[in-house]
Amino acid sequence: MTVKITDKKAPDALVVPLQQGDHLPDRLAEIALRAGADPSGLQNDFKAEKKEVFVLYAAGSPLRRFYLLGLGKKSAFPDMLAQLRSFSHRFKSKLPLKTGIDLRHFPESETARLTDAAVTGMLLGLYEINRFRSTAPEKPAPQFGSAKSELQVLVHTGALKSAAAAARRGEAFAAATQQQLDLMNAPANRKTPEMLVQWAREAGKAAGFKVRVLGKKEIVAEGLDALYAVGKGSPNDPALILLEYGIKTRKTKTPVIGLAGKGVTFDTGGISLKPSANMYLMKSDMGGASAVFGTFVMAACLQLPVRLLGAVPVAENAVDGLAVKPGDVIGSYSGKTIEVIDTDAEGRLILADAIAYLLKHEQPDALIDVATLTGSIIRAIGYHAGGLFTPNDELAGRLAAAGQACGERLWRMPMWEEYGVDLKSDIADLRNFTGKPMAESIAAAKFIEHFTAAHPAWAHLDIAGMAFADSEFAQGKSATGYGIRLLTEFIERYVETK
Repeated sequence: MTVKITDKKAPDALVVPLQQGDHLPDRLAEIALRAGADPSGLQNDFKAEKKEVFVLYAAGSPLRRFYLLGLGKKSAFPDMLAQLRSFSHRFKSKLPLKTGIDLRHFPESETARLTDAAVTGMLLGLYEINRFRSTAPEKPAPQFGSAKSELQVLVHTGALKSAAAAARRGEAFAAATQQQLDLMNAPANRKTPEMLVQWAREAGKAAGFKVRVLGKKEIVAEGLDALYAVGKGSPNDPALILLEYGIKTRKTKTPVIGLAGKGVTFDTGGISLKPSANMYLMKSDMGGASAVFGTFVMAACLQLPVRLLGAVPVAENAVDGLAVKPGDVIGSYSGKTIEVIDTDAEGRLILADAIAYLLKHEQPDALIDVATLTGSIIRAIGYHAGGLFTPNDELAGRLAAAGQACGERLWRMPMWEEYGVDLKSDIADLRNFTGKPMAESIAAAKFIEHFTAAHPAWAHLDIAGMAFADSEFAQGKSATGYGIRLLTEFIERYVETK
């Protein structure tokens, strides 16, 4: 499929995103005139409510039909991306080979940003989750989304150049996100820790970032005891995937950002076994790793002027005679000892070692860890934002602003010292679980904080409710790609002001 930026009419069908407001009647009158339709009837039939789609068949027009897409009262980047993704997925089998999106009724100053959103949304909507079926469903060939199809974006003449660059960016985001949707949606037997290692190596080679891996022997030798403890109950050995994008330079101070992402390829809960209902969804417990992987791909693709460091611990939290037990005291790379109260609080253990390892070898200007860490964050704020934990007000503001701009929102949670009191252990330096059915997402963040070496610009993102959720791609929950846009947006804004 090709994407084309133009200021001329699309030949087959035109998608017209429209927002509510004083200008809507005029917009609809213009469309009715082009389609040979009754303006008053169109205004009665289409109100531009969010998710509303109205198909207008043209009479005596070179366009076969118009798809009027309601955006509601807003036309910001997140709304455009989300509505076009949903529209594309719903109507892809009905769209002609050459389909256009008309953005000319938006201000020219917004064209580039909205082009990025429109292209990303339309291409993401083509995603199919059924790649493990033995036979692919029959499709009429060729159709929209095939190699012969074309997506045309109609823009103001003066915005052709900026829109073309934005379209390339949108294509890159869609491709990187679809890669991660495949990883997240894959079952555990198709994405063992070793398979994630192999994926990272291939992605690094293709995109242009370095990948180094610590296997089981190196993990034991280096003293990454917390990571090893989580993974030792599985026949699939744990690993620490180390990523690096960018180069050091003495001429200018390049910003350095560290990212750590939880990569539990399947989480049974260990000996603290999870209930069987919905346990199959625990194939999604590597959402943090997925967000970090996708961000590295995008940083390399966009050639961002930053030095990016990544630490992705990967393990399978399984059960056998070697599995870590409740009450065990384990070591960690930082030297701190940990009393394991609950083996299902494993994500914080592997992140503790990954973060400590990264900080021993590097000193990034900012450090962010990302994880599908707790159900507690979902009970606290639901499925509309990720949890943001940091004692640094400036970093909190930067992350929240990036999330708001791209539609991957964050909500800041408290990090008061009182929340860490119950992590004290009688027999070790600390324990991994408070044992109390309250504020557990905050306690988890306080646990991780112990391994950040008091880094002045550290943040923890709990994305348990966002990385794997209801979507148009599946009957139930599936991967969303949350975190890639957020982190990339944060990095871009960060380097602009540093």
